[in-house]
Amino acid sequence: MSGLYYRIGLPFLVILFQLSLNACTPAATPEIYLEATITPTLTSTPTATIVWFPPTSTPTLFPTQIITPTQDYRPNLGEVLLSDDFSSPDSWLLGKTSSGSAALGKNELTIVVSEPGAYQYSIRQTPVLSDFYVEITASPTLCRGQDEYGLLIRMTSPGDFYRFSLSCNGQVRMDRVVGGIASSPQSWTPSGAVPPGAPSSSRLAIWALGKEMRFLVNNEYQFTVSDPLLLGGNLGVFARSAGKMDVTVSFTDLIVYDIRQ
Repeated sequence: MSGLYYRIGLPFLVILFQLSLNACTPAATPEIYLEATITPTLTSTPTATIVWFPPTSTPTLFPTQIITPTQDYRPNLGEVLLSDDFSSPDSWLLGKTSSGSAALGKNELTIVVSEPGAYQYSIRQTPVLSDFYVEITASPTLCRGQDEYGLLIRMTSPGDFYRFSLSCNGQVRMDRVVGGIASSPQSWTPSGAVPPGAPSSSRLAIWALGKEMRFLVNNEYQFTVSDPLLLGGNLGVFARSAGKMDVTVSFTDLIVYDIRQ
């Protein structure tokens, strides 16, 4: 029995002694470990970028031109060559296509574009003009954004003409179409003379002498283009839908003057 006590009791007493010492010793401050939580970054397989709203070309902003009040951008106007109140259907190329129509109303010619991205025009049969000054009033009733409308001059075929355009967001430009290929001697530029949206109304004017052409809107000078490729042809009007909505523009009060040399 005493042997068993020695083998078991002595270690037990040693353990009790150590526990009593530990009870008297102040407890050590436990070490606190801050474990950073890292949120894993998911790396996906590269895919093609989807552009939901493709960017459009930004119009070039030109310095404001100081115009001398006495400067005449329509010099040497002569006699009236043509005055058209749009009452004669024989004078214009009219009709209806799958993309729209050109028709005469009461003293007006109305172009309707009913297909997205379509282009509709009408040409006056006579006269053939070389040097002239022309004015016409364009009044869009359905028109928005980059939809455009305007005046065609020196048209010798459906693929050869100059085009003076106003956009429904208040810009102007001039295109040259030769052999069915279009270019822009004057690209889109903002104009304070063009009322944006519809309904609205603007008086378009072009002074053309030889290769020099001057463009005006509501009696305000816009720009000059010098181009020798087309020196004569017919007049016309047009409208174009740049989006998915219909475009309707009416044209009235056409007048053409001779230019004295």
